[in-house]
Amino acid sequence: MAQHVETLVIGAGPAGLTTAYTLAKAGRGVTVLEMDPTYVGGISRTVDYKGFKVDVGGHRFASKSQEIVDLWNEILPDGLVDRPDLSRIYYREKFYAYPLKAFEALANLGVWTASKCMASFGWAKLKPIATPTTFHEWVRNQFGETLFSIFFKTYAEKVWGMSCDEISADWAGQRIKGLHLGAAILDGLKRSPKAQAESFRYPRKGPGMMWEACAEKITALGGAIRLGRKVDGLHYDKLAKIWTVSVTCADGKKEIWTAGDVVSSAPIRELMQAVSPTPISVFHAGELMYRDFITVALIGKPKKDLPDSSIYIHDPSVKVGRVQNFRAWSPEMIPDSASTCLGLEYFCFEGDGLWVTSDDDLVAMAKREIGKIGLMDPADVQDACVVRQHKAYPVYDDAYAEHIKMIRLDLKMHFPGLHLVGRNGMHKYNNQDHAMMTGVLTAENIIAGETIHDVWEVSDEAGVSGVREAPRNERPVPEKVAA
Repeated sequence: MAQHVETLVIGAGPAGLTTAYTLAKAGRGVTVLEMDPTYVGGISRTVDYKGFKVDVGGHRFASKSQEIVDLWNEILPDGLVDRPDLSRIYYREKFYAYPLKAFEALANLGVWTASKCMASFGWAKLKPIATPTTFHEWVRNQFGETLFSIFFKTYAEKVWGMSCDEISADWAGQRIKGLHLGAAILDGLKRSPKAQAESFRYPRKGPGMMWEACAEKITALGGAIRLGRKVDGLHYDKLAKIWTVSVTCADGKKEIWTAGDVVSSAPIRELMQAVSPTPISVFHAGELMYRDFITVALIGKPKKDLPDSSIYIHDPSVKVGRVQNFRAWSPEMIPDSASTCLGLEYFCFEGDGLWVTSDDDLVAMAKREIGKIGLMDPADVQDACVVRQHKAYPVYDDAYAEHIKMIRLDLKMHFPGLHLVGRNGMHKYNNQDHAMMTGVLTAENIIAGETIHDVWEVSDEAGVSGVREAPRNERPVPEKVAA
């Protein structure tokens, strides 16, 4: 027998839970279906291994949207702490501040390489590519070919698993717009790179602490969270304006849900393939790509302390792309005062050689590489665990924008009541505060019974109107934008 609810939310990540929380506070009936049988939070969950907390990806809590800052305080009033923000880049046995500092870069690179960087940057400014369409072209225009090859190419290709000539310029413009290393090297003290926040707020026991608290509040307000639920199909009855959603539970049992509105933060590709009648844009959805990653958490008692919260590995001699130091994120991520837990992140595609490598072999590789980088002696590693993250990043290839355009048009014309939110739900590489804003605005659209906000305007890109003033050192999130 079908269970009915006003709004059904697919996915208990930041976007889905924020949607549900906003609806529940308004007295609306809402149920959240989450595929994970244990955790809420999605990509922002915190995995517990023998008391060691593993943040899957590293999640700073900073935003220029005062509404989102207030929401964090409301959900977790006593759980946020201020943490120092220190990140570095590792490249060819040397460490660089992140963002890069001009004189440090000059000293580390040497006079000859630094001169090549400046000459290359000057040439790029003299002869820019008129309409850059790829990541390579965009970065080359902004920083020059030499700086691109040193500080962007290797890391970008580790993250995306494809040539920088295949990655859309959209990603570069969105994610590295504030870093102007070339100009900083050219005029030194006259211009400095965009400063990163000196500190950030963080839940004492990791980001999952925020979303576990949010789930509890939703339940207290009359909503429901159902874990271990995989959505198999969504059927839309155009005459009745009702969605029927079929679900398989972790124990193999089946459930049927009906709802007037469905909010999805699930990956668009899988969502559209599950919808019936078959969407016209299902081919476009099938062409969307995702990047997955693996975190290998190494636990031990090293002889030296590591102050960094994150280290970006630009060196091509190792496969690891980024290292997270969980004690620097919050001391309460570690169950004792002596141990360290470092999370080595490896970017891959689900099913490729790295993804199917055994946990033992992944740990052995991580120990070799952490020793090569010099962050920890492999002999000091006493324990380890492996966490695999499906669909961590939506891929911005040269065709993704056209695919999304056709999917949006199809949904608007043929599937009203199906709302897309969040990073994977909208195939937008945004941060969790942006994901939350899409949830808030979508909930307000549902409450109003009409589209009063254009959720697709929520973006991290420069120049978006409606950015609110917020506390210092916080990133911009557009406020509500009327359709």
